[in-house]
Amino acid sequence: MELNLLTLCYLLGSLSFIIGLKMLSHPDTARKGNWVAAAGMAIAIFGTIFLYNEDGVKLGNYPWIFAGLAVGTIIGTLAAQKVKMTAMPEMVSLFNGMGGACAALISIVEFRHLIHTAQLGLDSSEIKLSIDTVTLLIIFAGLIIGTISFSGSMIAWGKLNGKVKDLAFNGQQMANNVLLIGILAFAAYLTYNISNTNFFWFYLIAFAAVLYGVLFVLPIGGADMPVVISLLNSFTGVAAACGGFLYDNQVMLTGGILVGAAGTLLTILMCKAMNRSLTNVLLGSFGGSVKGEQQAVTGTYKEISLSDAAICMSYASKVMIVPGYGLAVAQAQHICHELEQLLEEKGVEVKYAIHPVAGRMPGHMNVLLAEADVNYDALLEMEDANNEFKSTDVVLILGANDVVNPAAKTDPASPIYGMPILEVEQAKTVIVNKRSMKPGYAGIENALFFQPKTSMLFGDAKAALQKLVAEIKSV
Repeated sequence: MELNLLTLCYLLGSLSFIIGLKMLSHPDTARKGNWVAAAGMAIAIFGTIFLYNEDGVKLGNYPWIFAGLAVGTIIGTLAAQKVKMTAMPEMVSLFNGMGGACAALISIVEFRHLIHTAQLGLDSSEIKLSIDTVTLLIIFAGLIIGTISFSGSMIAWGKLNGKVKDLAFNGQQMANNVLLIGILAFAAYLTYNISNTNFFWFYLIAFAAVLYGVLFVLPIGGADMPVVISLLNSFTGVAAACGGFLYDNQVMLTGGILVGAAGTLLTILMCKAMNRSLTNVLLGSFGGSVKGEQQAVTGTYKEISLSDAAICMSYASKVMIVPGYGLAVAQAQHICHELEQLLEEKGVEVKYAIHPVAGRMPGHMNVLLAEADVNYDALLEMEDANNEFKSTDVVLILGANDVVNPAAKTDPASPIYGMPILEVEQAKTVIVNKRSMKPGYAGIENALFFQPKTSMLFGDAKAALQKLVAEIKSV
């Protein structure tokens, strides 16, 4: 009876993950989707704690289990409540890394358990251990993938918060590939030749996987970080699914497969948005240096006053707003929404142009604007936005840089060359809000800022928008 109830709990948990993931596809249902998935996870967790029974033996260790749940719940709740929107990508990387570490620890624990069980009753003369090959393959897969996800996510977390700098050396791509092939080859060898005398090499593989994760992420430039986050997320899902296989746990398997599949699909979409192939990502060759000398950015920029910007936008027929990381840093999404509403009251059509990799993680701008209750229908994806720029009177760029840089189309030596961008230069007037002329995350100058139709509105996004709203109200 308990087994049947536990199976039912796992079924409910699996269904909730699928339904919750579906609900996450639209802002109107995303919050409910989170609650649905969380409820399913709670059912699976407490079902396991109280209903697990193998040969009459209960799970046990309840004090340790509930202590861990309490500590994790408190830390997770406080972290989620205090995190700023600009630090959300860092938190995603950190939490994703913790998931990879858990999957790797499961593999380590299960390997030690299998070794101990296999050694029982063996004479000292017996060397070969009898362990199921498929089980060992799953253990090694969980260990390698989970460890790479953990170490890679930690480096990504450090790079996102500025504590870790890009680091590359000559031949790093080759070294990375050789290291990965060596890890996989040695794991395959041990899978079929594990014995009393060599099982400690298991831990060398774990260490090598940590090293590979670090070397894999270190050279990647800031413009490519959304792809890295998405890819590492898929790694964690696959590693978790390996744990589901080991424990014959349906809900763990389902959750891991969903995360792995969703992360992989998102990685493919991110690669397409940045004009990179999935093979290129998996080989760790993206974000590296580009041969040739970049085109020099020459000319002078011009500033626009708040009153001129207010008049320009108030008498426009269509205004497109391009949100970027600067908007998130300033926490200006609410005043931006107020600007949108004010312009619409004046009969101006207002829409938002969303680049897939704007910000520091996939969907960063969508989440930011949803927090301010911006109508989801006003958000245009890159292709749709590019079709409308020609009929747009004013484009207001708020803290975006690399995603509107024409060098992606005109300069083969640029690090972002080939990346699809928002073609804002097609609009009649472009107003760019930035703190200064400092280059964006990719570290390159933007020729757009020096074009005749572009004007700069310097200052913090929130303060600038507040003043702009006040000016428009007086027009």
